[in-house]
Amino acid sequence: MIGSYQKLSYAMAGGVSLLALALVFNLNNLNEFKDVRGPVPQQAQEGAGTSSPMPKSEHPTNQPLGLIAPSEPEPMLERVEADAETGAAAGTRAREVLAPAKLKRMQQQVSAPLAAAPAGGAVPSTALAPTDDAANTAVYEEQGRDKFADHDDNPVKRAAEEPVSTFSADVDTASYAFVRKALNNGALPPKDAVRIEEMINYFNYDYPLPDSRDIPFRADVEILPSPWNGETKLMRIGIKGYELERASAPAANLVFLLDTSGSMNAPDKLPLLQNAFQMLVSNLQPDDTVSIVAYAGSAGTVLEPTPASDTAKIQAALQNLSAGGSTAGGEGIRQAYQLAEQSFKKDGVNRVILATDGDFNVGIQNPEELKDFVERKRGTGINLSVLGFGRGNYNDLLMQELAQNGNGNASYIDTLSEARKVLVDEASSTLFPIAKDVKFQIEFNPSAVSEYRLIGYESRLLKREDFNNDKVDAGDIGAGHTVTALYEYRPVAATGALIEPLRYQTTAKRATGASADEIAFLKIRYKLPEEDQSKLIEVPVQTDRVRSELASASNDSRFAAAVAAFGQILKGGKHTGDYSFEDVQVLAAGARSKDPFNYRGSFLELVRLAQSAQAMEPLKK
Repeated sequence: MIGSYQKLSYAMAGGVSLLALALVFNLNNLNEFKDVRGPVPQQAQEGAGTSSPMPKSEHPTNQPLGLIAPSEPEPMLERVEADAETGAAAGTRAREVLAPAKLKRMQQQVSAPLAAAPAGGAVPSTALAPTDDAANTAVYEEQGRDKFADHDDNPVKRAAEEPVSTFSADVDTASYAFVRKALNNGALPPKDAVRIEEMINYFNYDYPLPDSRDIPFRADVEILPSPWNGETKLMRIGIKGYELERASAPAANLVFLLDTSGSMNAPDKLPLLQNAFQMLVSNLQPDDTVSIVAYAGSAGTVLEPTPASDTAKIQAALQNLSAGGSTAGGEGIRQAYQLAEQSFKKDGVNRVILATDGDFNVGIQNPEELKDFVERKRGTGINLSVLGFGRGNYNDLLMQELAQNGNGNASYIDTLSEARKVLVDEASSTLFPIAKDVKFQIEFNPSAVSEYRLIGYESRLLKREDFNNDKVDAGDIGAGHTVTALYEYRPVAATGALIEPLRYQTTAKRATGASADEIAFLKIRYKLPEEDQSKLIEVPVQTDRVRSELASASNDSRFAAAVAAFGQILKGGKHTGDYSFEDVQVLAAGARSKDPFNYRGSFLELVRLAQSAQAMEPLKK
């Protein structure tokens, strides 16, 4: 018997082992024991020797912790001696499976009831119930497997040879939030994660509003000296969408397509996702409709189409989600569109909102096949927006492609504050389009501009002939959205041109009808949400838009220039010369203007973090 107690002590010293948990749950009954990770080890079952097999549904390891049905009593110490040999190994396994914080919490849950129990008395198993389900699940953690599209920076072009530049509007903001997440973790982001147009468009700008919804935006152009090059200038093009009051917005038919696979089991993934969508639900109108599809190893409907007025039912469906299994994202997308079609609102907004880390590894995984599917479905009037979560295994490449082909926007949710910005404060912009297939085309006057380059928008470039082709898809703009684009150009009188003129090139002539003081000519094409034929806005860019000094430019233009400089430096600073993070900080600080939610102030903090950030995140051990 002394040897038995010695073995028992050895097993208990192994940490929160299977045997220790068994003693706590019921010192007289091993069948009340539940392994935090799965069934009782085979050795322990064989060691008992007297228990007959039982159906899976009746097995104690399939009962909730603290609610395990009692079984026939059995002398505990006889089973201790048989099981003690595996005690140390079990304790080691438990320590490897459970994070240190969880071990500490479980140890506290074990020790407190033991200390409070009367001598020789049984410890109530309900006293050991975990405070939340996450205590029983190992957190998923990956590193260095994020995926981003590889795009080279837009090249410098000579205006006399290629005077026309064409691109699609972009209102995505995912890149900025991901960059922020990386810097807050003490490391510089991957260069491919930095999309400068998304960083600029993360911020709201005070551009003039249109007079009516029929013409959903007005173009605003300002030219200022380039902060990083004394020989070049920045042309800032901005539009702001017609603002739609939420109460007057059309009814929304929303399908939440939620990733509940094992890779979402992390604090910044599924729990954050649940809180984000609960905030969205709380701000919907009573006549909106919500459905929920969750997918892991397979996909299934969690909530049939439900009026948003039934908030409690929707919130309960969100709260009951848990993570586990592989990722059948393709099947989830298919089912989500089925539900959207089932509750389609003819005169409303129909949208699937996909929330995931993008790790599709079961079923349809080919990005091209998924892109083709959502592209076909957008013709039915159902759009797709994407919310990204987590780092280490984040597939930004797939999510960008899905959002672009689904006529939606892509955001990245790294904090609850960002969730509120995207899904509450900017809900009208996120959910309600006021224009679709928005394209920009600018023609530079070779007699005024020697060379130019578009800053950012590498993934949104269009062919010149695509501008007038209404069959070519482009970006959508939501109510109140702002879109900003920056061109850096070199006036013909400036020195230091990067491209030498051609030997046999003829002298450029002014176009018929163009005024002598035109620098460029801007065209914007767009379609109203319910129409298929585009409309055209034309704006001559004349010398009266030029600001002679940087300080005389608007706060919006100077702040956009600061963000553009920051993004370029993060990508290697190919075009910014000696311009530094400190220079960015000074420029941005002087252009904060109205900043009610401190977004611009937070940008200054990111610039400071970048100055001391490591080149790469250290390997976690």
